[in-house]
Amino acid sequence: MNRKGLIFIVSITGLFIFSPMKAQLVNVKSILKNIVAPSFPNRSYTVTDFGAMNNGATDSRNSINKAITVCSNQNGGTVIVPSGKYYVAGSIILKSNVNLHLEEGAEIIFSSKPQDYSPFVLTVWEGTEMFNYSPLVYAYHVSNVAITGKGTLNGSAAIVFATWRPQGSRMQDLIRQMGIDQIPVDNRNFGLDSYLPPSMIEFFGCSNVLIQDIHIADAPYWVIHPVFCNNVTVRGVEINSNNLNNDGCDPEYTRNVLIENSTFNVGDDAIAIKAGRDQDGWRIGQPTENIVIRNCTFNSKCNGLCIGSEMSAGVQNVFMENVRIKNSLSGVYFKSNPDRGGFIRNVWIRNIECDSVRSALVRFETNYHGSRGGFYPPRFQNFLIENVTGDRSGECGIYAVGIEKYPIKDVRLKNIQLRSCKTPYIMKNVENLSFENVIIGGIKMPETPMETTGTMLNSY
Repeated sequence: MNRKGLIFIVSITGLFIFSPMKAQLVNVKSILKNIVAPSFPNRSYTVTDFGAMNNGATDSRNSINKAITVCSNQNGGTVIVPSGKYYVAGSIILKSNVNLHLEEGAEIIFSSKPQDYSPFVLTVWEGTEMFNYSPLVYAYHVSNVAITGKGTLNGSAAIVFATWRPQGSRMQDLIRQMGIDQIPVDNRNFGLDSYLPPSMIEFFGCSNVLIQDIHIADAPYWVIHPVFCNNVTVRGVEINSNNLNNDGCDPEYTRNVLIENSTFNVGDDAIAIKAGRDQDGWRIGQPTENIVIRNCTFNSKCNGLCIGSEMSAGVQNVFMENVRIKNSLSGVYFKSNPDRGGFIRNVWIRNIECDSVRSALVRFETNYHGSRGGFYPPRFQNFLIENVTGDRSGECGIYAVGIEKYPIKDVRLKNIQLRSCKTPYIMKNVENLSFENVIIGGIKMPETPMETTGTMLNSY
């Protein structure tokens, strides 16, 4: 393992990464130029003027959706939800040129009844296109749209949705097989009696999206899910939701995303970057790219930053800095398996502070569980991870295991310090990996580490 032929150049405009085969770059300033939060006309509509009741019991869904429709039809503005509790029996549907603004003290409480989230809508569920329950807040092919304010969206999911266990179920297996077999999407109808929970907030095919300052609680599944989107800003958001599969934010098939100044207290990965599953991802072919994550705090039951495992259309040009990871399974995790195909490349991570991790501080894995017997090895290439500190890892410091003849390539780890762990590093099938000032358990690791034996036990 060496770094021959790999050159990293840091300039005032970003990080340029050159591999011997093809020049690649992550230019952070260029990415940020393409991420501009939407603005709205100085026109407002208050939901109580449309009949919404702030008593926490009367169904205000139709009133809120009517205010949104009127605002959009009048060329846009802000729909204001004043302080108080608003019960909604079903989904809020966002439309173009509308800022849904929850004032401080406002709380939208969603129904806990699954039947309220029909008619079923086109969505992407764990990387596969399908028709399922509507997300609690849903936007379909709209532009210039926002959710802002100091109020709260409460998913009420612990009552029913969070009790469902889709992992390993017949329906989960069925939707994945439909994706592999390329069953027409119109024939992938789920919903009632399928027990596949919806996302909390989903923007599907949208552009110029902003989510700012809101509080989100008790989500049914993935919390914020921009899919097929362009120009997305998530800023100042606080998520407190520890249900099953409560990823905080999952950009998928999406480009030009800024996630900043946010706090994720979640039941799964804090941020999970996705790009479709297996044959469905290859068919769609839209990489998730140009992602900037900065100045956030993660406290997750699973991983801090995770890319994968659904990444079959590819993930590239990801930059993360100045993140505090209080608790997680792995701090930074890149995962895939031999079914996935696709790639993860051009990733720059710096200035990360971890407390305790249960698995690994930094983890690369192309043989993640869940393979269905295919052999389409994913490609991992071009990573710079620097200035990372950690207190303790329950299993391993650095884990990097690729697939024979399809190695993980071109990884540079610089200024990494981990106070204690059981095993400093595990590496196999990795090409051009270097350690520079990597200190684990008080011992400086070799700059060109040799392959090791050993496996990890704690995988999710």
